[in-house]
Amino acid sequence: MTTPTLLALTRAVSPRIVECELTHLARTPIDVARAEQQHAAYEALLRTIGVRVERVAPAPAHPDSVFIEDTAVVFDELAVLTRPGAASRRGELPAVRAALVAHRPLAEIRAPGTLDGGDVCVVGRRVFVGRTPRSNEAGIAQLAGLLAMHGYEVVPVAVTGCLHLKSAATALNDDTVLLNPEWVDPADFAPLRTVRIAPDEPAAANVLRIGTALVMSAEHVQTCTLLGARGYQVHPVPADELAKAEGAVTCCSLLLTLTAPSRV
Repeated sequence: MTTPTLLALTRAVSPRIVECELTHLARTPIDVARAEQQHAAYEALLRTIGVRVERVAPAPAHPDSVFIEDTAVVFDELAVLTRPGAASRRGELPAVRAALVAHRPLAEIRAPGTLDGGDVCVVGRRVFVGRTPRSNEAGIAQLAGLLAMHGYEVVPVAVTGCLHLKSAATALNDDTVLLNPEWVDPADFAPLRTVRIAPDEPAAANVLRIGTALVMSAEHVQTCTLLGARGYQVHPVPADELAKAEGAVTCCSLLLTLTAPSRV
């Protein structure tokens, strides 16, 4: 019997991260060395949890390239290469395509569609997709068409006040979503259960689920405590420097379950 392996594709912090795209945050100085340290700690934590970490070829000319999640959405059946809503990010895709082709059949979002992976939250067979400046109706419709044959239901969700849907809502398990009710309407996730973040931590809804483990930004102390009290296995990691670039823990990896030898 083949033992499943969880693979995380990551990408190095660009030395130009200080030039990152910003939508909702004011630009503040980013300490590149500290961002690199936090990213390395994140990768180390994934390995501790049991994830195999592989870095995709770096893209130093692309300021946002550490946020690899936006370039693809990976399912057991296929991987969908996105067409990022920020044109400056589209040059990040070729190396991601090369990394994924050994593991999944590939599809891609085409013009005029745009889609960022950060707008896609998969909960079981439901795929919630944020309507944001980065992901348009054409992109959402294309994703729905690609996934329909595999039995996934795509559910568009209105998002306000933040960059991506996953800034506002992520899955805790296959029937529960953690969310910020100021940025998304909890009713949009019915019939799933919802848990609200601590009100003083608006960005705390972004958590990376790995089996029963939840990787969270260590800066969101109240929400980490709240989830720990509910019995979740919380693994905090510092991420405040990366957050200055509107990034978070889900943004920094693409997760793939490998259950058979890679196709070459």
